[in-house]
This record gives sequence, C-alpha cells and structure tokens, in this order.
Amino acid sequence: MSTNARRDRRDGRDRRGGDRRCGDRRGGDRRGLLRTFSVSLVTSVISVASAVPARAEIVYFNTGRTMSVRSHRLEGESVVLLLRSGGEIVMEASNVARFAPDEVPYPEPAVEQPVVAVAAAVEPASDVPYGAIIDKVSAEQGVPAKLVRAVIQVESAYQERARSPKGAMGLMQLMPATAKQYDVRDPYDPASNIEAGIKHLKGLLQRLPVALALAAYNAGEATVQRFNGIPPYPETRSYVSRILALANR
Repeated sequence: MSTNARRDRRDGRDRRGGDRRCGDRRGGDRRGLLRTFSVSLVTSVISVASAVPARAEIVYFNTGRTMSVRSHRLEGESVVLLLRSGGEIVMEASNVARFAPDEVPYPEPAVEQPVVAVAAAVEPASDVPYGAIIDKVSAEQGVPAKLVRAVIQVESAYQERARSPKGAMGLMQLMPATAKQYDVRDPYDPASNIEAGIKHLKGLLQRLPVALALAAYNAGEATVQRFNGIPPYPETRSYVSRILALANR
C-alpha cells in the first residue's frame, strides 16, 4: 500500500473519531439541558406547592365558644394555640373539646381598618362569660363595655387560665409588671384580672386615641411613642383592626 493511501486511511479514522467525539459532546449538551429543565421543573413545582396557603383550625372550647387559630400543639397536660395574628396562648388541654379544620386560608391579608370612635354607652350584661363583672367595672371606670369584651375576645378568647409565652396572664393578658402596678395578687382570678385590665386600658385611653391605646395595650406605650403611631408589626396592626371590628358591631 502506498504511503499516501495509508495516510488517507488514517485521516479517515481520525475524522470519524472526531465526528464521534463531537457527537458525544452534543449528547452531553442535550443531557445537560434535560437536567437543567428537570431541575427547573422541580423548582417550579416546589414553588407552586409552597404558594398554596396553609389552613387554619377552629378550636371548640368546653364552654361552647369557638376560636380560629393558625395551629396547635400539645405540651404535657397543656395545649398551645398559635394565634393567626401572631403569638400563642397556653392553657389546660381539658378546656378544649375538639379541633376542626378552618376553611379560611392562612395567612389572611392584612387589612387596614379605619379608626372609628367606640360608643361610650355601656351595653347591658349579655350572655358572654363574666358579663356582669365587665359591665360593672366598665361603668365604674368609664370605659366602653363593648371595647373591653372585644379586647378579652382577642386577647384570650375568654380563657381565664390563658398564658402567653411572654408571660401575659388571664382574661386580659396582664403582664407581671401590670399586675404588680394594680396590686393584683392572683392574675388568673377573673374579677381581679378584668378590673386591672380595664384600669390599664382606661389610662391608655386617657392619653391616646382609641386605636393607639389598643396598639399600646398590645405592644407597649413606649413602642407607640417611638413609631409615633401604630407600630408596623403585623400582629399589632391585626390586633387593633380585629378589636375595632368587634367593638363596632
């Protein structure tokens, strides 16, 4: 075989090998694209799944009252209710009859409620728990009874043994310093708790408009002064809106 023929044959093999290597690279490119597409698809599915709103729960108390919460967990003989607006309530598990799914998605969009003055007239005693105590002390202190009931509903859902992780206690969720300020010996005693809570709320209402007084009850008066208004905390804004909506029904 001539030298030129051998060279041509070798060149042909090299070209075919080169073609095969190029084909391998193209195959690798296709596999890389498929992997990229698969990762993107999985990421999209995860994103869509994450976007599905979580569900809340309805708590059915032995008293017949109900409350919508984000979720709950058990800790020994206590149950911890995770509130939809933030925060927790700790109470004896025996106070709860059952839990059921809530059809309302969580979280709910924050809705700014207009500040509406609460009527000063004291409502007559109703079938709410401790209604007679609320009406009596509210009348003595000049605080609208409907506003007090709304505060108790949002703060503790009328659970006298409620305790928050931050140490707030009882129906109106008195902090230890507030209980001490009003000489409350047993913050879980309904009458003592309500009386101190109303007196504390009265002091805030004397210095601040209704909405700001409620914000101060929740986040502290110093925080309201620092922000010169309702603090930009979702929990506090939701707290104020919910109480005003309940009080103005």
